[in-house]
Amino acid sequence: MPIRVSVSEAGRLFGVSTKTIRQAIKNEEIRYIVSMGRYKINFESLLLWSQKSTRRRNLLSTTGIGRFVGKWNIHNKKYSPNVELLKKLKQ
Repeated sequence: MPIRVSVSEAGRLFGVSTKTIRQAIKNEEIRYIVSMGRYKINFESLLLWSQKSTRRRNLLSTTGIGRFVGKWNIHNKKYSPNVELLKKLKQ
């Protein structure tokens, strides 16, 4: 089942304005459905659309969800990869 997000969620996730998202919808650059009078945007098409432009790609990294990637490092040993096991797998 595809993941769908609203116009405002798409803007926040990708670091662009809702006006930019609506312009992409108008230009048929991203796939969407209308549910109860609201746009629901296909996340995969949104991601592909964001990568076609250097400016949008940079906005994703700096003001969108990409700014949190450095904070996603897992420090809990229970969920972190076992370093010794990784060394064995590489051999």
